[in-house]
Amino acid sequence: KWRIVLPDNGRHWKGWKQVSTFYSRNEIQTTKYTWVMFLPQSLLGQFHRLGNLYFLFLVVLNCLPQVEVFHREITMVPLVVVLLASMIKDAIEDYRKYQYDKTINFTKTRVYDK
Repeated sequence: KWRIVLPDNGRHWKGWKQVSTFYSRNEIQTTKYTWVMFLPQSLLGQFHRLGNLYFLFLVVLNCLPQVEVFHREITMVPLVVVLLASMIKDAIEDYRKYQYDKTINFTKTRVYDK
């Protein structure tokens, strides 16, 4: 696909509205998550770490009555604490990126045209 760039110098090109709605806007977006996909993407990212998979394996193993050593809730505590702390950190970091992107996208720029 080709992109048509039109200088805004007062002259209007025929059909510019159709072309401009076809392409995305020129915005900066450095955020990693959306509100809908935060939980699945964050959990997928957390379970790519070997330590979190180990603790998940211990929780699943402890759910079996033959292998149960501790109470089920006690084995879940380390995993839940680590996951919550990491997810809160990621959410705060992503929200700060969103705020910065918003300030960058709404700053005035000067366009020079011959």
